[in-house]
Amino acid sequence: MGDLRSAPLPPVGEDDHVRGPEGAPVVVVYGDYECPFCAALEERLHGLAIRVVFRHFPVKGSHPRAFAAACAAEAAAAQGAFWPMHDALFADQGRLEDPHLWDRAERLGLDLARFDADRRGEACAAQVKADFAGGIRAGVPTTPTLFLDGTRHPGRPDEALWARLANLAAASRV
Repeated sequence: MGDLRSAPLPPVGEDDHVRGPEGAPVVVVYGDYECPFCAALEERLHGLAIRVVFRHFPVKGSHPRAFAAACAAEAAAAQGAFWPMHDALFADQGRLEDPHLWDRAERLGLDLARFDADRRGEACAAQVKADFAGGIRAGVPTTPTLFLDGTRHPGRPDEALWARLANLAAASRV
């Protein structure tokens, strides 16, 4: 088995979910909606002027609701509401069952019948599985794992990485 740090990261493409200022440093995050460390990471990333690419990496063995939550985010994406659903899922990780997913979709103004059909459909599942497979190929061992400048950083970011992100974000605003 080779050095996983040098495993290729799939390039950012049109199927990726991206937010943040154009021209800002890019961080690719592999996350799981049931992972408390992923929620903490997302909260801290919001405070930085960086471009975030989020990819699904549901760890079904320890987070049994993560795959369904990822499919819900993809179903919301089909109606142009990926990031609002993404934020809502991380904001209340204790409520990822169907009634709560429908409630979030309703609060976001989504067509509930379409949302439910999409989240149970093959297209959403295929996108989540594709993200996961890309993460496996890139050597993602856990959630969260983020990539900065092609370097993999698994687990909770340490203060040195946070300082580097903050410095990069500050430099991009100049």
